[in-house]
Amino acid sequence: MEELNILARPQPPFSLGDTYTKLTLEWNTSMASKKKSAPPNPRQHSSQITEGPERAASRAMLHAVGFSREDFQKPQIGIASTWSMVTPCNMHIDQLARESNSAVDDAGGKGIIFNTITISDGISMGTDGMHYSLVSREVIADSIETVVGCQMFDGVIAIGGCDKNMPGCMMAIARLNRPSIFVYGGTILPGSHKGKDVDIVSTFEAVGAHARGDIDDAELQTIEEVSIPGPGSCGGMYTANTMASAIEALGMSLPGSSSQAAISPEKSADCRAAGEAILQLIEKGITPKQIMTKKAFENAITMVCALGGSTNAVLHLLAMAWTIGVKLSLDDFTRVGKNVPVLADLKPSGKYVMNELVKIGGVQPLMKTLLKAGLLHGDCMTVTGKTLAENLKSVKAYPKGQDVIRPLSNPIKPESHLVILRGNLAPEGAVAKISGKEGLSFKGTAKVYSSEEKALKAILDGTIKKGHVIVIRFEGPVGGPGMREMLSPTSAVMGKGLGKDVALITDGRFSGGSHGFVVGHITPEAAIGGPLALVKNGDEISIDAETQELTLHVSKKELKARQEKLKLPKAKVKRGVLAKYAATVTTASEGALTDKILPPPNRLR
Repeated sequence: MEELNILARPQPPFSLGDTYTKLTLEWNTSMASKKKSAPPNPRQHSSQITEGPERAASRAMLHAVGFSREDFQKPQIGIASTWSMVTPCNMHIDQLARESNSAVDDAGGKGIIFNTITISDGISMGTDGMHYSLVSREVIADSIETVVGCQMFDGVIAIGGCDKNMPGCMMAIARLNRPSIFVYGGTILPGSHKGKDVDIVSTFEAVGAHARGDIDDAELQTIEEVSIPGPGSCGGMYTANTMASAIEALGMSLPGSSSQAAISPEKSADCRAAGEAILQLIEKGITPKQIMTKKAFENAITMVCALGGSTNAVLHLLAMAWTIGVKLSLDDFTRVGKNVPVLADLKPSGKYVMNELVKIGGVQPLMKTLLKAGLLHGDCMTVTGKTLAENLKSVKAYPKGQDVIRPLSNPIKPESHLVILRGNLAPEGAVAKISGKEGLSFKGTAKVYSSEEKALKAILDGTIKKGHVIVIRFEGPVGGPGMREMLSPTSAVMGKGLGKDVALITDGRFSGGSHGFVVGHITPEAAIGGPLALVKNGDEISIDAETQELTLHVSKKELKARQEKLKLPKAKVKRGVLAKYAATVTTASEGALTDKILPPPNRLR
């Protein structure tokens, strides 16, 4: 067996097993022996830029950015950095990109760092700025594809650290289909308040507690000042940590990448390891299409379910799958999820922050547990050049006495917390996040709001009371536009102590930090005439996680009459990126994509 020891890392302060410290790229010789074609050209793309007298002008420009004559004979690796000082999630990624770049150069390639944008959900949450959040996923994918395609890089390392730049990176990787690795920027360390771990969601919920009078101005300010102590992605099993874990289970990150602190020797080593591993992928001709298969996406769904992850994972995995050419639907989440228990006691619904999972070994022991139980496909190829089962072979179990991850015999919930609902309010589907702590069904009367801001005001001023179903509509991909996250309203509900007493449904999205009885991604959305547009104050609505139904208890005759009188709002924007997004985006049940060319639907103009 051909073997190359390139991924040795410094011993962490906890055991991740032999796989973590002695990981090798062992290539399957039986597969190699079946290959009768010539080995792949390691400069398949870049040679078109650098070879021949006619490319002298191209080489002249590359000399100016640091190329030597010898570099023209090396594979060129584009390193997509999502660094910016916009958000703590990404403020350290410039250094991580340099680590990967240096490792590429040391291993015989030529690394080229380039930037793409990022935005901050946490900062813009509850404002008009949040309309741009999901839009940024498409901009990021477009920009990475544009740079790599134009510059003819032979491979890609993408480093992401926040909700939308991670799936954005993965969608670009899928479109390009050349050897690629995703590196997670890592989780933030928690803050501390009154001896308890706090994070960004603690601050959002403190706003609700302040409105109820449980905390004063001084305590709110204290929580605000201590909740984000430094670089890294938001600290619970919110969207960033959910997507990092899903991408690792998908096989597109090196083992351990999803569960490391942002500022740590392990994360630096992960970046260097990626810089070395990418050249092996090029040498062996392993591309994302060989890794991102239907079974690999099922592995990703399994991890999201076991970890109690964000509803955003549904939206992003659907988009990633379509982009790589894999047929994935909402029904796959139901099919896979009914067999996968929730095992992680992590925020927002649970007790612990992500750093506590890092301390006990990260997600690798959990993956091995799920593999042994037959819940993961072990034969899927990964970016190590080995199968998932081979990567997990020497991973050690979690230490005894830990309670961050429950055993299979004692789950937090026996099946997935992600419930796909249908019914006369969501004929094309909706996504509920039901931890079980709120119960499995809810029935109440509708309080209808045409924007997040109006609903938030009603929650904070006491208009919303026990037994209400808060309806927030015209916040979908088209109607928003941009499908804003409803973290501010859901956090206000929890802060006001109404978590078990009210429900919230919307055609918008939820932050990974949202919890409570919440249903999002309702399709068709209100802005294109979906049933949500027909709801009136006082209507009875029921949500049933067991029968997987979302029902508006109004007769068909009455709904038809309302439909005939319905007047949809005019488009909120007519120019710029939001207008382009609203004109091209698909429904949430299809991943809210903008590059799926379809006949023009009934869109706002």
